[in-house]
Amino acid sequence: MHEIEDLIDIEPYSLSKDEKNKAYNKILNKLTIHHYNNCKEYKKILDTLKINPSLNNDIKSTPSLPVRLFKEYDLHSVDKSDIIKTMTSSGTSGQSVSKIFLDKSTATMQTKILAKILSNFIGKKRLPMLIIDTKAILKNRTSFSARGAGILGFTMFGFDVTYALNEDMSIDFESVRLFLDKHKDKDILIFGFTSIIWEHFHKALLNSSDNKINIDKGILIHGGGWKKLESQSVDSLTFKKMIESSCGIKKIYNYYGMIEQTGSIFMECEEGHLHCSIYSDIDILNESLEIVDKNQSGLVKLYSVLPYSYPGHIILTEDSGEILGEDDCPCGRKGKYFKIYGRVKNAEVRGCSDTYELK
Repeated sequence: MHEIEDLIDIEPYSLSKDEKNKAYNKILNKLTIHHYNNCKEYKKILDTLKINPSLNNDIKSTPSLPVRLFKEYDLHSVDKSDIIKTMTSSGTSGQSVSKIFLDKSTATMQTKILAKILSNFIGKKRLPMLIIDTKAILKNRTSFSARGAGILGFTMFGFDVTYALNEDMSIDFESVRLFLDKHKDKDILIFGFTSIIWEHFHKALLNSSDNKINIDKGILIHGGGWKKLESQSVDSLTFKKMIESSCGIKKIYNYYGMIEQTGSIFMECEEGHLHCSIYSDIDILNESLEIVDKNQSGLVKLYSVLPYSYPGHIILTEDSGEILGEDDCPCGRKGKYFKIYGRVKNAEVRGCSDTYELK
């Protein structure tokens, strides 16, 4: 079972560096041993690199799995009969996708931790909820895309969940208006993926002279899909200003996360910084895959205490980023805070997976 009971009742941004590291290393080392004993591919990686997980290594020296391994192999650390859900990453047509296998305990823990992180930003009270997407994305409940998994994960924070888009991705103005009239003068939780909000909601509102929508009591949480916006020179600040101008939303929180570590997302604070909670951590690596100091950009390596049913607790992404500080963000939350620059151009991360073949 999961080893994170020591952290489950602690506020997600309350531990200082030393306090967090003490608990964190212990949990991640136990996860490494679990995956070593139960995932033959993961065992082969560590054996090839001559790493003995029972020695309780410094977690920084434990190898990270490049995220593309989850596209090439079915990696799981529980019996196949215990897998209740398979999630897949978003991929363009013809592109291979990551496959993430969840057992009941991992899925339950992801939900619990996501709730703890999010409640730190929006409170614990459930709010009427508007999803900027189409309900059609949820058709298959046992096999989810990253998009479908994200929507389902966030819907537990709302009630009267209403979908703003039709199946053809046009705005369902009638449903949206009925929803807003019903919950007039209430705070409204809004969730969607960045590029979908921009392309199918914001732009549609700008191009529609007859249909205006005002959601000035809205709290928008959005993530993913920045690549399309960057090509249009839209950064986070521009996104916030433009969304406020098209539909009145002022409270807008971006988040960063990966399907390989679902649940332990990195929320953007009021200062515009992405934050590690006590359930996640980040390092930045140079071209030699060595950890660099803060204020240096490089490849993003992520840690999470959640992945139990698959070996995703330490992963090497294909994103570049920079750590800005730790325990001293003006927002008051402890932990590392950072920014993400986007996908490494022509990303093909070459890490420990290149030293072996998984047969």
